[in-house]
Amino acid sequence: MATIVSRSRWHTINSFKRHTALEVHNPEGGEDKISNLHDSILLHILSYLPTREVVGTCILSTRWKNLWTCVENIDFDDSFLYSSRVFGYPMKVTTFMHFVHRFLQLREESDIKKFRLSCRVCFSASHVCSWLSIVIRHNVQDLDLCLFVEEPFMLPQCVFSSKTLTSLKLEMNCVLELPTSTCFPFLKTLHLCLVTFRDDSSTQRLLSSCPMLRELAILDCEWMNLKLVAISISSLKSLIIDDLPFFGSTDDLNGCKIKIDAASLTFLKYSGYLSNEICLYNLSSSVNASIHIPILYEKRNQIAFRAVKLFRGLHKISAARISSRAIESLFIADIEKDRLPIFYNLTHLELSMELENHSIGPLKELLQCLPKLQSLHFSEGLDPCMHLCEDDWNLKSVPPCFLSSLKTVKYSNFHGNDTEISFLRNLLEIALVLEKLNIVCSKRPFGDLKKQKEVEDQLRSGHGGSVSCAIKFM
Repeated sequence: MATIVSRSRWHTINSFKRHTALEVHNPEGGEDKISNLHDSILLHILSYLPTREVVGTCILSTRWKNLWTCVENIDFDDSFLYSSRVFGYPMKVTTFMHFVHRFLQLREESDIKKFRLSCRVCFSASHVCSWLSIVIRHNVQDLDLCLFVEEPFMLPQCVFSSKTLTSLKLEMNCVLELPTSTCFPFLKTLHLCLVTFRDDSSTQRLLSSCPMLRELAILDCEWMNLKLVAISISSLKSLIIDDLPFFGSTDDLNGCKIKIDAASLTFLKYSGYLSNEICLYNLSSSVNASIHIPILYEKRNQIAFRAVKLFRGLHKISAARISSRAIESLFIADIEKDRLPIFYNLTHLELSMELENHSIGPLKELLQCLPKLQSLHFSEGLDPCMHLCEDDWNLKSVPPCFLSSLKTVKYSNFHGNDTEISFLRNLLEIALVLEKLNIVCSKRPFGDLKKQKEVEDQLRSGHGGSVSCAIKFM
C-alpha cells in the first residue's frame, strides 16, 4: 500500500510540473482543474519541489501569485548554480544570496515546518547566520544544513536554544563551535556529519541537552580532540556511529573513550576501525546491532581487544548484522581464547560481507557462542575466489544451535558453483533441525525448474542432516 501511495504521489508531482502551465493558460478555455484545488492540496504538492521551482509558479496566474509565500517546506541548494556556465563565480554567489534573502523577506509570517540549506559559506557567513535566525524565529521544526566551510564558522546561538526543533541534521566540514549553553527540549533526531568535536566539555554539553532524543547519528566526524564522552540518553532508540575513513598513521588509533548507556536502545550501528574505544552499558535484549570492523594489520591486537569489549556489551542482543571482518577481529590468534560471552538471546544473525576462506574459522568459533540461533543469513554469499577444503566446514565440535534451534538458513547471491554447493551440502548435513533453506539466485538461469532440481539433488546427496528441510529458490 505504501508503494502505491508513493508512486501516486510522485505521479501527481510530475504531472503538476508538466501540465500546470498548459492548464492555467488553456487557449481553448477549458477547465483549469489544478488551480481549482484547495490551497492546502496545492501547498502539499509544492512542498515536494525545490524552492526555486516553487517561486516560479507565481507567474502562472493571479491564483498562483502569492501561493508560494505560504509553503511550509523550504529547500535552498546552490549546487544548480555551479553546474551552469552562465556568469562567473562571484555573480553566482550574489545571485543565490539575493534569492534566499528575498524569499525569506517576502514569505508570510506563518511557521516553517522544514528548512534545508546546502551552500558554500565562503563570502556569505553573515548571510547564512541571518537566514538561520529568521528560520528559528519562524518556529522551524526540521532543520537540515549542509554547509561547505573554508574558514572558522559558528552557527548563531539561537539554533542551539530552539524550543521548536524536533530534527537537526548538520553536515559541516569544520570544528563544531558551541555556545556556553545549549538546550533542545523537544529534539528527537540529531545527525552530525563531518564536524570536528572541539573538546570533551562542549561535546558532552551538546549530548546532554537533548532529553527527548530518539535518534542519534554521528557520521565521519573527527574525535581527535576528545578523551572521554558519554552518550547517556534514556529516550534514545537508534544510534549510528560511522567513523571517519582511516587515512592516517596507525598511531592515531589511540582515540577517545565513548561510554554508551541507553537502556531504551533498539538499533545500534557501528562501522569503523575502532579508533575510539566503545563501552556499552545496560543494553536490552531488543537491540538489533549492525557491526563492521575492518582490520589494520599493524594494530590488529589493539583492534581485537576493542572489538571484544564492544561485543561483550552486546551480549543481550537478539539480532545482529555482522561483517566477516568484524568476526575475524574477534578471533585474532594473539588474543586469549575465553574472551567472548555466550549470546543466549541472539536468534538472528546476518553476515553482511562475502565469506572468505580466512573467515570460515572465526565464523565457526562465533557460532559456538550462539546456542539459541534460529536464523542465519549469508547476505553476500561466498567470495567467488574461495575454494573449500574438505575440512573447512566440517566442524569438530558442532555448534549447539545446529543441533537444537537453527530453523532457517538464507543464502543470497547464489551462482551455483561447486564451492557453494559443497558449502551448503555440508551445512545441511550438520544442521539437524533445519526446516528451510532459502536460496536467492544471482542470475536468471536458476529460474529454470530443471536446473533448480539438479542443484537440489546435489545438495541432498549428503548423509545425515534434516530430511524434512524444504529447499526454496528465490
